[in-house]
Amino acid sequence: MKKSLIVCGLLILSLSLSAQNGASNQKTQKELEREVKRNAPKRARKEAKILMKDDFKVPAGALPLDKQLEMAWEKQYENDDRGFPKYIIGNGASIGTNYSAAKNQATNLAKVELAGLISSQIASLAENSVANQDLSQQEAASVVKTIEASKNIIAQELGRVLNILEVYRTLENKNVEVQVRLAYSSEMASEVVRKKLVQKLEDETKITHDKLEKMMNLPGSQNFKKNSNAEDK
Repeated sequence: MKKSLIVCGLLILSLSLSAQNGASNQKTQKELEREVKRNAPKRARKEAKILMKDDFKVPAGALPLDKQLEMAWEKQYENDDRGFPKYIIGNGASIGTNYSAAKNQATNLAKVELAGLISSQIASLAENSVANQDLSQQEAASVVKTIEASKNIIAQELGRVLNILEVYRTLENKNVEVQVRLAYSSEMASEVVRKKLVQKLEDETKITHDKLEKMMNLPGSQNFKKNSNAEDK
């Protein structure tokens, strides 16, 4: 069970490293994507065996477990046209007295994890801005502090998430354990940042709008800037 929850962190790290290769390694990236698609069924079957060994099942009407996992593996490696991960992946697991209660809690936990990943991404951008001398150490620390305090806001503002994996099992005490894996568009994450956090950062950190805009080079931010300009008009 723990193995299935560790997978996404490793994949996100791999995606971050591959994205840094840029346009010069476009062919290598394409080859990687083809390799992932070739290997996805094998990896999915292996992970499915682990979950089934732990007595997990899929809900009625859902895709078979190996098919869900195959699609999840492909989704986790999908990049946009700039070479950045197209989706952010979050996991959640919960135990409840019934399926619905456990699923709702697991989904909320997965959204909190997504919010944490978005926050970490912004914190990394702040650190990079210090290295590029766009922000001072004090300004970057202010950004991180404000973002950390805003995780709940981010989680509440997440729009449409894709449920790419959902399994459950009934425990000996008749309680139900549910695990979910959610995918959230990096472009939509940029929209959440734009609508809910940029103004908050401006107000609470006193950093200029230009500096914040330069820092917020999130995946999907080209659309973010385009939409911003359209609304300003």
